Amino acid sequence: MSMATGRNAPISRTAEADSTSSVLSTGMIRLKHILLALILSVVFFLIFCFIALHAYIAWVLSNPTVAPLYSNPKLAKGMDYESVNFPSLNGEKTISGWYIPSEGSNRTIILSHGYGANREETWVPMYDLAHYAHNLDFNVLMFDYAFASQTSKDVATGGKEEKLQLLGAIELVKQRGAKQIVVWGFSMGGGTALQAGLETKDINAMILDSAFLLEPDTLYHNIKNQIDLPRHPSLEILELLFPVLNGTSLDQIPYQEVKKHDYPFPTLILHGTKDDKAPYPIAEKIAANQTHPDSSSWIVENARHELIFREHPREYLRRVSTFLGKLEPPEASP
Repeated sequence: MSMATGRNAPISRTAEADSTSSVLSTGMIRLKHILLALILSVVFFLIFCFIALHAYIAWVLSNPTVAPLYSNPKLAKGMDYESVNFPSLNGEKTISGWYIPSEGSNRTIILSHGYGANREETWVPMYDLAHYAHNLDFNVLMFDYAFASQTSKDVATGGKEEKLQLLGAIELVKQRGAKQIVVWGFSMGGGTALQAGLETKDINAMILDSAFLLEPDTLYHNIKNQIDLPRHPSLEILELLFPVLNGTSLDQIPYQEVKKHDYPFPTLILHGTKDDKAPYPIAEKIAANQTHPDSSSWIVENARHELIFREHPREYLRRVSTFLGKLEPPEASP
């Protein structure tokens, strides 16, 4: 019996070693699976956070915070006015504004405010320019884009829907007898005017102050100013999210056509080299395309976004006065 036990001992030790090795091997496999699961969980979590950050950015851009109206033309500058409501060109939105008449005049300036502002746009300041235009014998229309509405706020679409709202404003002043229509646009209100100018023959001139045109370069430029994100895949993610959050794809903004279009009416382009929201080379490119003899541009050294009038008021108004003075007088109203 003792001899038999001696012969079986090596086999038993070998089996025990194999069993231990198998347990260790199984344990290592389980550990690898756990580590892989943890790594994948971390990766997916980071991807989720990255996409969620972009969703938040897209939501904020689509839903700007806009201050309530604090005054009116009568209180601010002693101008008589009428509260007006009118439909956007496709009739989907009702737009509110103020119509400031100039007795006997058939010339009208439409003030097209920027992103994150309403018709008052205090930092421009809009009341001062409305008063100036009124003193030049222009009727003036100040209105809120739907994203700045006091009653039925809508999302901002970079000009896709705002263009239709501006075209609705043009229809309103035509009904009020306007024979000469000047659109004076600020920031995204200028970019919206450029888009509307592709689709109507009713605009006789445009003044573009710090015009912002929504396109991939300007979108990333503005994001980069706030948070250091990689250009790719950030732009691709945002382009996927915008249609979900505000119903607008960048492909629906005709930025390529705007940047190469020669408008048939005179344009005055005002832009600063220190503009941190709308890079001035785009304004220079648009200005270079214009062949109308009365078109001109003023690229202001060190001027900031929408602050050209505040920083250079006399020169600003001199150039605007010269530009408006070159417009051919409209036909007399019957």
